[in-house]
Amino acid sequence: MTLVCYNKGCGEKFSHDQNREDSCVFHPGVPIFHDALKGWSCCKKRTTDFSEFLSIKGCTRGRHSNEKPKEPLLPEVLSQKGDVKPANGHEIIYQGPKSAEKLQKERPSADVPKTKLPHKVSASLAQALAKLDVSIKAQIQAKESQTVIHGTRCKNSGCKTTYQGPETDLEVCTHHPGGPVFHEGYKYWSCCCIKTIDFNAFLDQKGCTAGKHRWIPKQDKKKVACRHDWHQTGNSVYVTIYAKNASPEFSSIEANGTVLSCQIQFENDKIFKREYHLWGVVDVQQSSVNMVPTKVEVCLRKADSVSWGKLEDPNYKPELEPVEDTQADTIGWQQNPDWDIADDDISDSDDEWAYDTPENKAQKKNREQKKEKEENVRRKEVEEEMKRAMEEKRRAEEEKEALKRQEEEEGFEDMPDLE
Repeated sequence: MTLVCYNKGCGEKFSHDQNREDSCVFHPGVPIFHDALKGWSCCKKRTTDFSEFLSIKGCTRGRHSNEKPKEPLLPEVLSQKGDVKPANGHEIIYQGPKSAEKLQKERPSADVPKTKLPHKVSASLAQALAKLDVSIKAQIQAKESQTVIHGTRCKNSGCKTTYQGPETDLEVCTHHPGGPVFHEGYKYWSCCCIKTIDFNAFLDQKGCTAGKHRWIPKQDKKKVACRHDWHQTGNSVYVTIYAKNASPEFSSIEANGTVLSCQIQFENDKIFKREYHLWGVVDVQQSSVNMVPTKVEVCLRKADSVSWGKLEDPNYKPELEPVEDTQADTIGWQQNPDWDIADDDISDSDDEWAYDTPENKAQKKNREQKKEKEENVRRKEVEEEMKRAMEEKRRAEEEKEALKRQEEEEGFEDMPDLE
Protein backbone atom coordinates (compact mmCIF):
# COMPACT_ATOMS: atom_id res chain seq x y z
CA MET A 1 0.00 0.00 0.00
CA THR A 2 1.41 3.41 -1.00
CA LEU A 3 1.44 6.09 1.70
CA VAL A 4 2.45 9.77 1.74
CA CYS A 5 5.25 10.93 4.06
CA TYR A 6 4.31 13.93 6.22
CA ASN A 7 7.84 14.73 7.42
CA LYS A 8 8.75 18.40 6.73
CA GLY A 9 10.57 18.81 3.45
CA CYS A 10 9.90 15.26 2.22
CA GLY A 11 6.35 14.64 0.89
CA GLU A 12 7.35 11.46 -1.03
CA LYS A 13 5.27 8.31 -1.35
CA PHE A 14 6.46 5.12 0.32
CA SER A 15 5.44 1.61 1.37
CA HIS A 16 6.03 -0.11 4.70
CA ASP A 17 8.09 -2.82 3.00
CA GLN A 18 10.65 -0.35 1.64
CA ASN A 19 10.71 2.05 4.64
CA ARG A 20 14.31 1.88 5.96
CA GLU A 21 16.25 3.96 8.53
CA ASP A 22 17.68 6.31 5.86
CA SER A 23 14.83 6.38 3.36
CA CYS A 24 13.49 9.84 4.32
CA VAL A 25 15.45 13.12 4.00
CA PHE A 26 13.58 15.82 5.98
CA HIS A 27 13.88 18.89 8.23
CA PRO A 28 13.37 18.21 11.96
CA GLY A 29 13.20 21.97 12.72
CA VAL A 30 10.57 24.60 12.06
CA PRO A 31 10.36 27.15 9.20
CA ILE A 32 11.77 30.65 9.86
CA PHE A 33 10.73 33.84 8.04
CA HIS A 34 12.79 36.90 9.03
CA ASP A 35 13.81 40.04 7.08
CA ALA A 36 12.57 38.57 3.77
CA LEU A 37 14.76 35.49 4.32
CA LYS A 38 13.22 32.04 4.49
CA GLY A 39 14.81 28.91 5.88
CA TRP A 40 14.69 26.10 8.44
CA SER A 41 15.86 26.34 12.03
CA CYS A 42 17.78 23.06 11.71
CA CYS A 43 20.09 24.18 8.88
CA LYS A 44 21.81 27.42 7.85
CA LYS A 45 20.63 27.77 4.25
CA ARG A 46 18.47 30.89 3.61
CA THR A 47 16.72 32.22 0.50
CA THR A 48 14.38 35.03 -0.47
CA ASP A 49 12.33 33.05 -3.00
CA PHE A 50 9.49 30.96 -1.59
CA SER A 51 9.79 28.29 -4.31
CA GLU A 52 13.48 27.82 -3.52
CA PHE A 53 12.57 27.61 0.18
CA LEU A 54 10.15 24.75 -0.54
CA SER A 55 12.80 22.93 -2.57
CA ILE A 56 15.53 23.11 0.10
CA LYS A 57 16.75 19.55 0.59
CA GLY A 58 16.38 18.06 4.06
CA CYS A 59 19.33 17.95 6.44
CA THR A 60 18.43 14.77 8.43
CA ARG A 61 17.82 11.15 7.41
CA GLY A 62 15.29 8.79 9.03
CA ARG A 63 12.14 6.75 8.42
CA HIS A 64 9.13 7.97 6.48
CA SER A 65 6.08 8.82 8.59
CA ASN A 66 2.46 8.95 7.49
CA GLU A 67 1.30 10.70 10.69
CA LYS A 68 0.20 14.30 10.25
CA PRO A 69 1.92 16.82 12.59
CA LYS A 70 -0.20 17.96 15.50
CA GLU A 71 -1.56 21.48 15.29
CA PRO A 72 -1.15 23.80 18.30
CA LEU A 73 -4.08 23.86 20.71
CA LEU A 74 -6.22 27.00 20.49
CA PRO A 75 -8.82 28.22 23.01
CA GLU A 76 -12.47 27.77 22.12
CA VAL A 77 -14.01 31.22 21.63
CA LEU A 78 -17.78 31.54 22.08
CA SER A 79 -20.05 34.26 20.78
CA GLN A 80 -20.47 35.92 24.20
CA LYS A 81 -17.62 38.19 25.27
CA GLY A 82 -15.45 36.72 28.00
CA ASP A 83 -16.77 33.13 27.70
CA VAL A 84 -13.50 31.45 26.73
CA LYS A 85 -13.06 27.75 27.41
CA PRO A 86 -9.43 26.56 27.36
CA ALA A 87 -8.87 23.39 25.40
CA ASN A 88 -6.44 21.77 27.87
CA GLY A 89 -8.16 22.78 31.11
CA HIS A 90 -5.71 25.60 31.99
CA GLU A 91 -6.67 29.25 32.02
CA ILE A 92 -5.04 31.29 29.24
CA ILE A 93 -4.31 34.98 29.93
CA TYR A 94 -3.58 37.32 27.03
CA GLN A 95 -1.70 40.52 27.88
CA GLY A 96 -1.53 43.27 25.26
CA PRO A 97 1.14 45.98 24.98
CA LYS A 98 1.10 48.85 27.45
CA SER A 99 -0.44 52.13 26.36
CA ALA A 100 1.64 55.25 25.76
CA GLU A 101 0.08 56.96 28.80
CA LYS A 102 1.02 54.05 31.06
CA LEU A 103 4.57 53.95 29.71
CA GLN A 104 4.92 57.69 30.29
CA LYS A 105 3.74 57.36 33.92
CA GLU A 106 6.14 54.48 34.58
CA ARG A 107 9.08 56.29 32.91
CA PRO A 108 11.95 56.83 35.40
CA SER A 109 13.45 60.27 35.98
CA ALA A 110 16.37 61.43 33.86
CA ASP A 111 18.16 62.69 37.01
CA VAL A 112 18.89 59.18 38.28
CA PRO A 113 22.70 58.70 38.67
CA LYS A 114 24.27 57.15 35.59
CA THR A 115 26.21 53.89 35.57
CA LYS A 116 29.30 53.33 33.43
CA LEU A 117 28.63 50.57 30.91
CA PRO A 118 31.16 47.73 30.62
CA HIS A 119 33.07 47.76 27.35
CA LYS A 120 34.67 45.02 25.27
CA VAL A 121 37.72 45.94 23.18
CA SER A 122 38.42 43.87 20.06
CA ALA A 123 41.92 42.55 19.35
CA SER A 124 42.12 44.52 16.09
CA LEU A 125 41.41 47.79 17.93
CA ALA A 126 44.16 47.03 20.48
CA GLN A 127 46.65 46.53 17.64
CA ALA A 128 45.56 49.74 15.90
CA LEU A 129 45.92 51.75 19.15
CA ALA A 130 49.40 50.33 19.74
CA LYS A 131 50.52 51.47 16.27
CA LEU A 132 48.93 54.88 16.83
CA ASP A 133 50.75 55.36 20.17
CA VAL A 134 54.10 54.60 18.52
CA SER A 135 53.52 57.17 15.77
CA ILE A 136 52.34 59.82 18.26
CA LYS A 137 55.41 59.33 20.47
CA ALA A 138 57.65 59.69 17.42
CA GLN A 139 55.93 62.96 16.47
CA ILE A 140 56.32 64.34 20.01
CA GLN A 141 60.00 63.43 20.11
CA ALA A 142 60.54 65.07 16.71
CA LYS A 143 58.88 68.30 17.91
CA GLU A 144 60.85 68.35 21.16
CA SER A 145 64.12 67.74 19.32
CA GLN A 146 63.54 70.73 17.04
CA THR A 147 65.50 73.77 18.15
CA VAL A 148 63.72 77.11 18.29
CA ILE A 149 64.79 79.33 15.39
CA HIS A 150 65.99 82.83 16.16
CA GLY A 151 63.27 85.35 15.41
CA THR A 152 60.41 82.97 16.29
CA ARG A 153 57.56 84.92 17.85
CA CYS A 154 55.96 83.85 21.15
CA LYS A 155 52.70 81.96 20.54
CA ASN A 156 50.93 83.44 23.58
CA SER A 157 48.25 86.00 22.66
CA GLY A 158 49.32 89.59 23.19
CA CYS A 159 53.04 88.81 23.56
CA LYS A 160 55.29 90.23 20.84
CA THR A 161 58.61 88.89 22.11
CA THR A 162 60.82 87.09 19.59
CA TYR A 163 63.32 84.38 20.42
CA GLN A 164 66.87 85.72 20.57
CA GLY A 165 68.54 82.91 22.50
CA PRO A 166 68.32 80.94 25.77
CA GLU A 167 68.29 84.20 27.72
CA THR A 168 64.86 85.00 26.22
CA ASP A 169 63.35 82.09 28.18
CA LEU A 170 64.32 83.84 31.41
CA GLU A 171 62.12 86.84 30.60
CA VAL A 172 58.55 87.11 31.93
CA CYS A 173 55.87 86.63 29.26
CA THR A 174 52.99 89.10 29.67
CA HIS A 175 50.08 87.80 27.60
CA HIS A 176 46.29 87.38 27.39
CA PRO A 177 45.06 83.89 28.38
CA GLY A 178 41.59 84.59 26.92
CA GLY A 179 40.44 84.96 23.34
CA PRO A 180 39.75 88.04 21.19
CA VAL A 181 36.17 89.34 21.10
CA PHE A 182 34.76 91.59 18.33
CA HIS A 183 31.23 92.78 19.15
CA GLU A 184 29.26 95.84 18.01
CA GLY A 185 32.40 97.67 16.84
CA TYR A 186 34.28 97.05 20.11
CA LYS A 187 37.44 94.98 20.31
CA TYR A 188 38.69 93.43 23.56
CA TRP A 189 40.12 90.31 25.18
CA SER A 190 37.76 88.05 27.12
CA CYS A 191 40.19 87.85 30.06
CA CYS A 192 40.43 91.56 30.87
CA CYS A 193 37.55 93.22 28.90
CA ILE A 194 39.34 96.50 28.16
CA LYS A 195 37.17 97.65 25.25
CA THR A 196 38.43 99.85 22.44
CA ILE A 197 37.32 100.86 18.95
CA ASP A 198 40.75 101.36 17.37
CA PHE A 199 42.31 98.13 16.12
CA ASN A 200 45.88 99.34 16.71
CA ALA A 201 45.03 100.17 20.31
CA PHE A 202 43.55 96.68 20.66
CA LEU A 203 46.78 95.10 19.36
CA ASP A 204 48.89 97.24 21.72
CA GLN A 205 46.95 96.24 24.85
CA LYS A 206 49.39 94.89 27.40
CA GLY A 207 48.78 91.37 28.66
CA CYS A 208 47.01 90.77 31.96
CA THR A 209 48.77 87.54 32.98
CA ALA A 210 52.44 86.76 33.55
CA GLY A 211 54.05 83.42 32.72
CA LYS A 212 56.59 81.72 30.48
CA HIS A 213 57.07 82.14 26.75
CA ARG A 214 55.67 79.43 24.48
CA TRP A 215 57.47 78.95 21.17
CA ILE A 216 55.54 75.87 19.95
CA PRO A 217 51.77 76.09 19.22
CA LYS A 218 49.54 74.33 21.72
CA GLN A 219 47.53 71.37 20.38
CA ASP A 220 44.20 71.22 22.17
CA LYS A 221 41.59 68.47 21.96
CA LYS A 222 39.07 69.21 19.24
CA LYS A 223 35.40 68.65 19.93
CA VAL A 224 33.90 67.16 16.78
CA ALA A 225 30.65 65.63 15.62
CA CYS A 226 30.42 61.98 14.59
CA ARG A 227 27.98 60.20 12.34
CA HIS A 228 25.77 57.88 14.35
CA ASP A 229 23.01 55.41 13.57
CA TRP A 230 20.72 53.02 15.43
CA HIS A 231 18.63 49.91 14.91
CA GLN A 232 16.58 47.64 17.15
CA THR A 233 15.58 44.04 17.67
CA GLY A 234 12.81 42.62 19.80
CA ASN A 235 14.79 42.95 23.05
CA SER A 236 17.63 45.41 22.36
CA VAL A 237 18.50 48.77 20.82
CA TYR A 238 21.91 49.25 19.15
CA VAL A 239 23.45 52.74 18.91
CA THR A 240 26.44 52.89 16.54
CA ILE A 241 28.90 55.82 16.69
CA TYR A 242 31.38 55.89 13.83
CA ALA A 243 34.52 57.02 15.71
CA LYS A 244 37.74 55.46 14.37
CA ASN A 245 40.37 54.13 16.77
CA ALA A 246 38.49 55.12 19.95
CA SER A 247 40.58 55.05 23.11
CA PRO A 248 38.96 52.86 25.81
CA GLU A 249 41.13 54.47 28.49
CA PHE A 250 39.92 58.02 27.82
CA SER A 251 36.35 57.19 26.76
CA SER A 252 33.34 56.99 29.05
CA ILE A 253 29.85 55.77 28.16
CA GLU A 254 27.29 56.03 30.96
CA ALA A 255 23.56 55.45 31.11
CA ASN A 256 20.54 55.31 33.36
CA GLY A 257 17.03 54.17 32.53
CA THR A 258 16.29 56.96 30.05
CA VAL A 259 19.55 58.81 29.24
CA LEU A 260 22.69 57.66 27.39
CA SER A 261 25.77 59.87 27.84
CA CYS A 262 28.74 59.36 25.49
CA GLN A 263 32.21 60.90 25.71
CA ILE A 264 34.58 59.26 23.23
CA GLN A 265 38.16 60.28 22.50
CA PHE A 266 39.44 58.97 19.18
CA GLU A 267 42.35 59.52 16.80
CA ASN A 268 44.29 60.96 19.77
CA ASP A 269 43.04 64.57 19.56
CA LYS A 270 39.31 64.39 18.79
CA ILE A 271 36.47 64.22 21.33
CA PHE A 272 32.83 63.35 20.69
CA LYS A 273 30.29 64.34 23.36
CA ARG A 274 26.58 63.66 23.10
CA GLU A 275 23.62 62.93 25.40
CA TYR A 276 20.72 60.86 24.10
CA HIS A 277 17.38 61.14 25.92
CA LEU A 278 15.97 57.79 24.87
CA TRP A 279 12.51 57.08 23.50
CA GLY A 280 11.96 54.11 25.81
CA VAL A 281 13.37 52.65 29.04
CA VAL A 282 16.48 50.44 29.12
CA ASP A 283 17.95 47.97 31.57
CA VAL A 284 21.41 49.33 32.39
CA GLN A 285 22.62 46.15 34.10
CA GLN A 286 22.23 44.10 30.91
CA SER A 287 23.64 46.76 28.54
CA SER A 288 27.21 46.82 27.20
CA VAL A 289 29.62 48.53 24.78
CA ASN A 290 31.58 46.88 21.96
CA MET A 291 34.59 48.82 20.56
CA VAL A 292 36.14 48.00 17.17
CA PRO A 293 38.58 50.02 14.99
CA THR A 294 35.86 51.64 12.84
CA LYS A 295 33.07 52.29 15.34
CA VAL A 296 31.70 52.09 18.88
CA GLU A 297 28.51 50.06 19.29
CA VAL A 298 26.34 50.48 22.39
CA CYS A 299 23.92 47.63 23.08
CA LEU A 300 20.99 48.77 25.26
CA ARG A 301 18.65 46.14 26.65
CA LYS A 302 14.98 47.14 26.55
CA ALA A 303 13.14 47.15 29.86
CA ASP A 304 9.89 46.40 27.98
CA SER A 305 9.71 44.47 24.71
CA VAL A 306 8.09 47.38 22.91
CA SER A 307 9.05 48.62 19.46
CA TRP A 308 10.62 52.09 19.58
CA GLY A 309 9.35 54.72 17.16
CA LYS A 310 12.58 56.79 17.39
CA LEU A 311 15.88 56.67 19.19
CA GLU A 312 15.35 59.87 21.17
CA ASP A 313 12.34 61.15 23.06
CA PRO A 314 10.55 63.78 20.91
CA ASN A 315 9.05 65.41 24.04
CA TYR A 316 12.47 66.27 25.46
CA LYS A 317 13.52 69.90 25.03
CA PRO A 318 17.23 70.53 25.68
CA GLU A 319 18.14 73.33 28.04
CA LEU A 320 20.01 76.33 26.69
CA GLU A 321 23.69 76.41 27.54
CA PRO A 322 24.61 79.16 30.05
CA VAL A 323 26.32 82.23 28.59
CA GLU A 324 29.75 82.96 29.99
CA ASP A 325 29.87 86.12 32.10
CA THR A 326 33.02 87.90 30.99
CA GLN A 327 32.61 90.60 33.66
CA ALA A 328 32.56 88.00 36.42
CA ASP A 329 35.69 86.42 34.93
CA THR A 330 37.41 89.80 34.96
CA ILE A 331 36.49 90.40 38.62
CA GLY A 332 37.71 86.93 39.52
CA TRP A 333 41.02 87.61 37.78
CA GLN A 334 41.43 90.88 39.65
CA GLN A 335 40.80 89.19 43.00
CA ASN A 336 42.82 86.04 42.29
CA PRO A 337 45.47 86.83 39.64
CA ASP A 338 46.90 83.75 37.97
CA TRP A 339 50.58 84.49 38.43
CA ASP A 340 52.45 81.62 36.86
CA ILE A 341 56.07 82.63 37.51
CA ALA A 342 58.62 79.93 38.23
CA ASP A 343 61.62 80.45 40.49
CA ASP A 344 63.92 80.43 37.45
CA ASP A 345 62.21 83.56 36.08
CA ILE A 346 63.24 85.72 39.10
CA SER A 347 66.85 86.65 39.59
CA ASP A 348 68.12 86.59 43.19
CA SER A 349 71.57 88.00 42.41
CA ASP A 350 72.87 90.50 45.01
CA ASP A 351 75.23 92.06 42.44
CA GLU A 352 72.25 93.34 40.45
CA TRP A 353 69.93 94.55 43.21
CA ALA A 354 72.04 95.28 46.31
CA TYR A 355 74.10 98.21 45.01
CA ASP A 356 72.81 101.19 43.04
CA THR A 357 76.06 102.00 41.21
CA PRO A 358 76.46 104.29 38.16
CA GLU A 359 77.47 101.28 36.04
CA ASN A 360 74.23 99.52 36.91
CA LYS A 361 72.25 102.66 36.13
CA ALA A 362 73.94 103.04 32.73
CA GLN A 363 73.31 99.39 31.85
CA LYS A 364 69.70 99.69 32.89
CA LYS A 365 69.26 102.86 30.80
CA ASN A 366 70.81 101.16 27.75
CA ARG A 367 68.48 98.19 28.13
CA GLU A 368 65.45 100.45 28.39
CA GLN A 369 66.47 102.43 25.29
CA LYS A 370 67.05 99.23 23.31
CA LYS A 371 63.70 97.83 24.39
CA GLU A 372 61.94 101.11 23.47
CA LYS A 373 63.51 101.05 20.00
CA GLU A 374 62.39 97.45 19.43
CA GLU A 375 58.84 98.34 20.53
CA ASN A 376 58.78 101.31 18.15
CA VAL A 377 59.95 99.11 15.27
CA ARG A 378 57.27 96.50 16.03
CA ARG A 379 54.58 99.20 16.33
CA LYS A 380 55.57 100.63 12.96
CA GLU A 381 55.43 97.17 11.37
CA VAL A 382 51.94 96.59 12.77
CA GLU A 383 50.78 100.00 11.58
CA GLU A 384 52.13 99.33 8.08
CA GLU A 385 50.39 95.98 7.98
CA MET A 386 47.12 97.58 9.08
CA LYS A 387 47.48 100.31 6.44
CA ARG A 388 48.10 97.74 3.72
CA ALA A 389 45.08 95.74 4.84
CA MET A 390 42.83 98.82 4.87
CA GLU A 391 44.12 99.85 1.42
CA GLU A 392 43.41 96.39 0.00
CA LYS A 393 39.95 96.44 1.55
CA ARG A 394 39.25 99.89 0.06
CA ARG A 395 40.41 98.72 -3.37
CA ALA A 396 38.22 95.62 -3.18
CA GLU A 397 35.19 97.76 -2.28
CA GLU A 398 35.88 100.15 -5.16
CA GLU A 399 36.18 97.26 -7.61
CA LYS A 400 32.95 95.81 -6.28
CA GLU A 401 31.13 99.14 -6.69
CA ALA A 402 32.50 99.56 -10.22
CA LEU A 403 31.40 96.05 -11.17
CA LYS A 404 27.95 96.70 -9.71
CA ARG A 405 27.56 99.96 -11.67
CA GLN A 406 28.68 98.20 -14.87
CA GLU A 407 26.10 95.45 -14.36
CA GLU A 408 23.37 98.03 -13.76
CA GLU A 409 24.32 99.95 -16.93
CA GLU A 410 24.33 96.76 -18.98
CA GLY A 411 20.96 95.82 -17.51
CA PHE A 412 19.45 99.19 -18.55
CA GLU A 413 20.86 98.85 -22.06
CA ASP A 414 19.10 95.52 -22.53
CA MET A 415 15.68 97.04 -21.69
CA PRO A 416 13.38 97.73 -24.69
CA ASP A 417 12.68 101.34 -25.73
CA LEU A 418 9.31 102.69 -24.64
CA GLU A 419 7.08 104.22 -27.34
